[in-house]
Amino acid sequence: MFKLTVYTLFLVCSFALTGQNNKQDSTSIPEPKSFITSHQINSGGKAIPYRAVASETYLKNGSGEPVASLWSVAYLKADAKDVSKRPVTFVFNGGPGSASVWLHMGMFGPELVKVESDAKEDDGAAPYNLVPNSNALLDLTDLVFIDPVGTGYSRVIGKGKVEDFWGLNQDAKSIANFMRVWITENNRWFSPKYIAGESFGTTRAAAVANALEGDGQNMALNGLILISQALDYAGSTSVHDNITSYLTYLPSMAATAWYHKKAGQGKTLEAFMEECRKYTYHSYAPVLYKGSLLTVGEREEAAEKLSYFTGLSKAYILKSDLRVLIPRFQKELLSDKGLAIGRLDGRFMGDEADELSDGPHLGDPASYQISGAYTAALNHYFSSKLKVKMDRPYVTSNGELSRKWKWRTVPEGSYWEPTAVNVTRRLSETMRRNPEMKVMVASGYYDLICPFFDAEYTFARNGIEREKIVMTYYEAGHMMYTHEPDFIKLSNDIRRFLSD
Repeated sequence: MFKLTVYTLFLVCSFALTGQNNKQDSTSIPEPKSFITSHQINSGGKAIPYRAVASETYLKNGSGEPVASLWSVAYLKADAKDVSKRPVTFVFNGGPGSASVWLHMGMFGPELVKVESDAKEDDGAAPYNLVPNSNALLDLTDLVFIDPVGTGYSRVIGKGKVEDFWGLNQDAKSIANFMRVWITENNRWFSPKYIAGESFGTTRAAAVANALEGDGQNMALNGLILISQALDYAGSTSVHDNITSYLTYLPSMAATAWYHKKAGQGKTLEAFMEECRKYTYHSYAPVLYKGSLLTVGEREEAAEKLSYFTGLSKAYILKSDLRVLIPRFQKELLSDKGLAIGRLDGRFMGDEADELSDGPHLGDPASYQISGAYTAALNHYFSSKLKVKMDRPYVTSNGELSRKWKWRTVPEGSYWEPTAVNVTRRLSETMRRNPEMKVMVASGYYDLICPFFDAEYTFARNGIEREKIVMTYYEAGHMMYTHEPDFIKLSNDIRRFLSD
């Protein structure tokens, strides 16, 4: 996640967090818990001994009182000769409301849960398959997985209030605060520092990079790894009358139609995507802006072309006024088979009882078909391998948080006219103040939440220095690492990024 839409990323389950608003006497706050274990992994062709530190870190207010407990799991190379100069990468997911379980157990962690790579079958119920990460990065960087307040084991404590953390700016400030505390406690101010975020986690990454420049403790980052970027929500929010989203989602619809053999047959995916890019920029944009000023002939021509790219019938395109919303595309593309496709990943398919609903009524098959495996794997891994014993459940996705989230980008009391969230300008300004910071953007062709074309559109504007951006693409969706060939490709791409 990740994104505040009807299909908010990974908000498969909604958890009511007990005690979030309870007022506690700060003197009754227990000592933060920490669980340390030793392990070894093969990484980069080497045997790497490492320590796993699963722990709570208390954030404090201006009076020095603990107000929040952030849970993190750090993997630290045990025999590093000069730890102060070893790279460290901070990792989180998005939502807002998602814990770091997805990147932890799916991509970067030393042990991973394996789900159906080709999106053909539901991973169903236990048992699941937990395997060593043969593409781990611990030879290159230490890793710190962070769960923001309200996710995982993280929560407010003492005089803390959730409203001080559940917002775009508030969240960025708390994560920046955590990073400074962790860096200080571990003597890592000289270490090269990276952030890896997914979906809303990329929104957070840009905001955190900007926040780290303030508070009298400027911490310059070496790079950001943005997986399924969501920096400008105009391009990743499929709703009526949002012209930007009609444009940015079209190539992803075309890619998904190509995958399901509904469009572009006889052409490679790359060739079909380049054809769709050109149509989107040169023809579809004028069509959308002309609206009802189009002639009958122009409407007919546009409908035929959109049918060609999306695999939907010309009649359906015309009935949609040349503007197809993503939930409707999910429901209509394979309607002849009675199937709805995934939002996170258009390769996934779900068999639904109601074949006439306006979008998948069971939820996102790309989410509900794998979430059980990730949740079970994380809990099993924590208890059996990291020896974690906590007095509360690990919350993978918190629906309460997303419902109460503050998107306001300016302080309370300041004039603000609501608009789509866009942190790209913050990133652009941070990159100009810190010219050594580089950015990798990883996009899945079949991602129907954060479309790959939106990444191209976003990084072509907003004052971004395009030559400093590394764009990579994968034949999978939002969590491209669930597809084994792309998991390997993404690992290698990140390895090159960290090594350059």
